[in-house]
Amino acid sequence: MRLGIVVLVLAYVLSQFYRAFLAVLAPALSADIGATPEDLAQASGLWFLVFAAMQIPVGAALDSIGPRRTAAGLFALGGAGGALVFAMATTPAHISIAMVLIGIGCSPVLMASYYIFARVYPVAVFATLAGAVIGFGSLGNIASSAPMAWAAEAFGWRETLFGLAAVTFAVAALIYVTVSDPEKVQHDQKGSVLDLLKIPALWLIFPMMFVNYAPSAGLRGLWAGPYAADVFGADAIRIGQVTLIMGLAMVAGNFLYGPMDRLLKTRKWVIFGGNAIGALGCFALFAMPDTSIWYSAVLLGVVGLFGASFPVLIAHGRAFFPAHLTGRGVTLMNLFGIGGVGLMQFVTGRIYDVSSDAGATQAYQSIFLFYGLLICAGLAVYAFSRDRTD
Repeated sequence: MRLGIVVLVLAYVLSQFYRAFLAVLAPALSADIGATPEDLAQASGLWFLVFAAMQIPVGAALDSIGPRRTAAGLFALGGAGGALVFAMATTPAHISIAMVLIGIGCSPVLMASYYIFARVYPVAVFATLAGAVIGFGSLGNIASSAPMAWAAEAFGWRETLFGLAAVTFAVAALIYVTVSDPEKVQHDQKGSVLDLLKIPALWLIFPMMFVNYAPSAGLRGLWAGPYAADVFGADAIRIGQVTLIMGLAMVAGNFLYGPMDRLLKTRKWVIFGGNAIGALGCFALFAMPDTSIWYSAVLLGVVGLFGASFPVLIAHGRAFFPAHLTGRGVTLMNLFGIGGVGLMQFVTGRIYDVSSDAGATQAYQSIFLFYGLLICAGLAVYAFSRDRTD
């Protein structure tokens, strides 16, 4: 089982890579196939929305056929297949199709590991294990920054995507070989996502789940690259450096958040405090968007560091799930988290389009302000949630 978890983490590294690499490829895609920031916002948003929509069938599949076949099959067909389509793209529409396929392929890999943790390990250590997976998996976030910029320059972005397709298929094969399905829960109860939606405690967690990941994922995966290029005149290498700083901060955040609920004896206030600081980072970017590229890089790092509460929020919701609905429960939480990112990609794309007439700096200011207010709205509801660490 341990080897299987390692392989699932490797798959999640690729999932993190695929959700964030568009920011670095923005200049090349613009030059080669005429992709605009709005086109890339749409493609990125489709990745997240399709990923989110897949959580319902993925949750059912985890509970019925197990994580091994669910993750291996989708990752091979969608992940590797989508990377191939991306490598052969000649129009922005092809990029969108590729990102839809990749979103389908990546949809089960994190939840497969979370399902195993929830079924095999004590609830008290779920947040730590979940945070560690995202922390290690965020190496893909780092790889999609400066290393991806270097690979695209050295080999070409098409050749790099062909190589990634081969790697993705190989990892899918390893999942099938190494992952073992936990024993099924023996019960007479039947249930569905509708039963989870009847749990009142979850409805005060869902809004925070919906917004918490949107600023860090949106800025790192989409807007950081165009922002650095348009406001500071950054080239691909400089963009890679800026996104690397934010990516490293996101990795650190996942490891820091993981054990905090056990150390401080609260999940709710760890999540609340961290996201409040992340919102302040967004407001600081809004107030001072063009001071210097390194100042902005540090603030982006703040947003990434404190916006890494995703696994602790899932652990907060996990404490209220019945055992026989574990798969559907973790994927339902993931649906809200990833769905929020996807929807906000479309919203921020529209904000950019409307605000860009006033200038690039003002357009990005509008995006930063929107993200800060979004987190504040989530916190306003989450403040009334029920704390639970068992």
